[in-house]
Amino acid sequence: MLPPKDALARILAHIPGPGAIEEVPLAAAAGRSLARPTVSDVDLPPFEKSMMDGYALRAGDVPAGAGAGAETPLHLAGESRAGVPFAGPVPPGSCVEIYTGAALPPGCDAVVMQEDARREGGDVLVRGPVEPGQHVSHRAEILARGRAVHAPRRRLSAADIAVLAAIGCERVPCFVRPRVSVLTTGDELVPVRATPGPGQIREGNTYFLAAACAALGCEVIRAGIVPDEPRALEEAFRAALAAGDVLVTTGGVSVGKYDLVGAALEKIGVACLLHKVAVKPGKPIWFGMAGARPVFGLPGNPVSTLLGLEVFVRPALARLAGAGVEEERERLGRGRWCGPPTRSGDRQHNVPARRQEGEDGVALLLPVPWRGSADIVAVAEADALAVIEAGAEIRPGEIVCYRPLR
Repeated sequence: MLPPKDALARILAHIPGPGAIEEVPLAAAAGRSLARPTVSDVDLPPFEKSMMDGYALRAGDVPAGAGAGAETPLHLAGESRAGVPFAGPVPPGSCVEIYTGAALPPGCDAVVMQEDARREGGDVLVRGPVEPGQHVSHRAEILARGRAVHAPRRRLSAADIAVLAAIGCERVPCFVRPRVSVLTTGDELVPVRATPGPGQIREGNTYFLAAACAALGCEVIRAGIVPDEPRALEEAFRAALAAGDVLVTTGGVSVGKYDLVGAALEKIGVACLLHKVAVKPGKPIWFGMAGARPVFGLPGNPVSTLLGLEVFVRPALARLAGAGVEEERERLGRGRWCGPPTRSGDRQHNVPARRQEGEDGVALLLPVPWRGSADIVAVAEADALAVIEAGAEIRPGEIVCYRPLR
């Protein structure tokens, strides 16, 4: 059995890079991976802009040597508000009432806050001193016209969408989303709408996988439940591979009499490249390639499915989707173990835990009581998996790695 890190390296060595590029409407681009640099067609801000409500003026019109509390009278020439700039020059010794986001009138180089001035008739009495540039956002200080904003392979966040809107990028060049077919196998499984009979359980793995893959920026094709019967498996796998770029299955990958997934995949031409990883839960993971299409067979127990998705499938989908290299790596944090002494055995052990903020800034990892890899209810309460490497033991207070789950 390969250690998880070596297994992931083997998987990624066979995963092709992102595919074609398409133009995506800005409103639909969140979560997608950028394919080309985006360049600003404007300066940001596009003019000298007030950062406060107050009065725009020439700093030199307020004597620098005036004593504390001294007031300088300036004639009020008009106002400038967002979208409606002051028209015309501002005479020396004058000021303009201005509001946050409005353009400074020509010749003005500073803004005095309302709190530092008062109106008296047609004048404004300004308390000094006033420094040139105070409370002013200068033209192009955030972004200059012609500058590239985001590099390719960036997964676009909601904030990125706002930036693209500001630079006029109405259609965004993105890598085409991988199409992921997900299905699950097992004679004991029934749909969510059904009432389970003797020996049956409701199927939830494809719902988890569909939600997780969609969150990773993939297009998901749910293929439902397939019985533990060789011909049915082969037909379902052929159809799923024809419909998508990636196939992810759960169940039927161990060594029991009815664990038929690996044999069925090989029967339809999928080359097996990996079977079993030294990890707990989730040891019997299966990975292969159908030409350029990756195929993952994850164990059917839901916590094993979760671990397999996080550690092995997620980085592969990130590469296919064109996400940055950092998203192809294992996501590991470091925290302080707050549970009892725990030994791993001959496989890396992943223990469900909740994170709390420690006084020294190091996360505290509190184990969640659970009853093995079928206990998805307990793991849903966790937000991390504490990682105990093979042959190791962790004790209370020790710093350990963890996998964040959200």
